[in-house]
Amino acid sequence: MEQLNVISEKFSSLAWGIPLLVLLIGGGLYLLIISRFLPFRFFGHAIQVLRGKYDNPNDLGEISHFKALTTALSSTIGMGNIAGVALAISVGGPGAMFWMWISAIVGMSTKFFTSTLAIMYRGKDSNGELQGGPMYFIKQGLGKNWTFLAIMFSVFGMFGALPVVNVNQLKQAINDIVLIPNGVEVSLSSNLIIAAILVLLTSIVILGGLNRISTIASKLVPSMVILYFVLVLIILVINYSEVPKYFIMIFTDAFSADFIKGEKVFGGMLGALILLGVKRGAFSNEAGIGTAPMAHGAAKTDEPVREGLVAMLGPVIDTLIVCTLTALAILVTGVWETTSNNGVSLTASAFQNAIPKYGQYLLMICVFVFSISSLFSYAYYGTKCMSFVFGADKKHYYNYLYILSIILAATTSFSTMINFIDGIFAFMAIPTMLATIILAPKVVKEIKAYRTRIKS
Repeated sequence: MEQLNVISEKFSSLAWGIPLLVLLIGGGLYLLIISRFLPFRFFGHAIQVLRGKYDNPNDLGEISHFKALTTALSSTIGMGNIAGVALAISVGGPGAMFWMWISAIVGMSTKFFTSTLAIMYRGKDSNGELQGGPMYFIKQGLGKNWTFLAIMFSVFGMFGALPVVNVNQLKQAINDIVLIPNGVEVSLSSNLIIAAILVLLTSIVILGGLNRISTIASKLVPSMVILYFVLVLIILVINYSEVPKYFIMIFTDAFSADFIKGEKVFGGMLGALILLGVKRGAFSNEAGIGTAPMAHGAAKTDEPVREGLVAMLGPVIDTLIVCTLTALAILVTGVWETTSNNGVSLTASAFQNAIPKYGQYLLMICVFVFSISSLFSYAYYGTKCMSFVFGADKKHYYNYLYILSIILAATTSFSTMINFIDGIFAFMAIPTMLATIILAPKVVKEIKAYRTRIKS
């Protein structure tokens, strides 16, 4: 197990170098500039689209704008927002949150472009069914000579869609919050029982296809975001005197890097902090990775720009709002300095500190729903990737790999799983971002045409 951890750490470090940082942040800034900051100028219009003002049930696609966003959010709002933020702060201190914000702001334009392309260049799978996602806009938009990039995305996507971090941290939360405090001995057997229950729940939902997944996600995700929002507000009210101090510290430590642990990057600890923030931001909102466009590509619309506008709301909700709430809860309670906990266990410590007896159990409800909803969405992403590579008639085989990964994740360390997914996400981002940057002028042209249509 220790050797596996070393291998996964080296894999993650190899993938997350300067080239990827330039591609994600530099590429996102380029997209923001050539769109003339459209994501910010059209924010109100995006809300109208999300509320269903422009929905047409006769448009091509499978699900509404709202269901597309909640399906995408059900994968991004999860352990990236609870365990990922906790990991960022425990390793990097308050300043890591600032660089997660930067990642999210830039990620808004990336999500807009990738999801607009997912509608512009929808393709058909081997069963003749309409599909969207990076593999399709690479093949349809760039031509058959670029198919190798589409295959690269799909192959890594099959592994990137494995729910190993969500399962690992859900297991940890159940152990720390439910089992251990009640005197239950945690062992391989108890972890396998948790895995078996998750396999059963996941199988029931994912076998129902996208419509069942999106329907459940559209009901679960909004209610859990509201519950989580209320719980963190209670923590912040209880510790109100500490809030200004730590909010300011997020900004000051972002450039001083006083709390970062680890090796220097780009010649200093500030470089290490920036890389950590961007990496955890990518894990949180997945902008530029390419997963969300697979959900948004299934939206019922004949206006690509509309779906892009809906998609750009994702980083706002999951990183600028949910991640910030988690960060402040951890910071104001002081648990990031007083405990050696990491991941979801650190967040649970914050909730227990502020709301004794009930706090960690209420967090457990949120963690369970976020994790379960993520399990459903990732299964959909994985089957789409397998369909592209091996044919739609083979996609059901992915479920076996998926179930195996649930069992593996429940019995493996957190560091091994997070490093594995970080590395895989990096290799998914390469084809996604390269294709998006090349096709960006066509999206800009579509933006101008859309503005003309809505004015007329």
